[in-house]
Amino acid sequence: MFGLANPERFMRFSAPLVGPLWIAAGLLLAAGSWLSLTAPPDYQQGDSVRIMFVHVPAASMGLMAYAALGVSCLFSLVWRHPLADAAARAAAVPGAALTGLALITGAIWGKPMWGVWWTWGDARLVSVLVLFLFYLAWLALRAAIEDESKAARAAAVLGLVGLINLPIVKFSVDWWNTLHQPASLLRADGPSMTAAYLTPLLTMMAAYAVLFAAVWITGVRTEVMGRRLRTLRARRAMEA
Repeated sequence: MFGLANPERFMRFSAPLVGPLWIAAGLLLAAGSWLSLTAPPDYQQGDSVRIMFVHVPAASMGLMAYAALGVSCLFSLVWRHPLADAAARAAAVPGAALTGLALITGAIWGKPMWGVWWTWGDARLVSVLVLFLFYLAWLALRAAIEDESKAARAAAVLGLVGLINLPIVKFSVDWWNTLHQPASLLRADGPSMTAAYLTPLLTMMAAYAVLFAAVWITGVRTEVMGRRLRTLRARRAMEA
């Protein structure tokens, strides 16, 4: 892992991974979408249960993407790895998009099931909104400071602070009374849902995970190439 912090080594290592990751993500998304659409309606939720196959993977990957951002910020701030800031930047936009998608699909599902689009009394809803705001604040702070080194340090500190919210999101349904149901997948006695819903859900979660990996690695590679281009232009300007 520390060896891959070298940009040249990372570029060589990641080059053969990009294509297969995008292909795998496309195949998994196609399979997951088909399984989701052909799953039987739920006896209580009806066809609205299909929102779960988008909402749950988006929410889970929103958390994982911020974990990737936070760890990258730690490496940037403490060990000053060259790729750490690029990795954090590459995780921020897809992470914010996934978290936003989780909020939107949750509201769409919540209206017919709970009778409300949103409620401030639900700890899971509020903590996911806080996660989304951390993403936006990180992106805004990173863009607001022109000096690259200062921007990276300031954003790294904010990214580390945001990690505090991750266990709150995860365990909010256990610590407080909420409208959200308790965990259905990671349970001591095993998943609580039938195979008709578990199979498409796990397939979509795998699809989202592989898609995020493809987007993240592509983003890091793009950031490295962009920095190389800026360095080359600056060198040519000095020579001229």
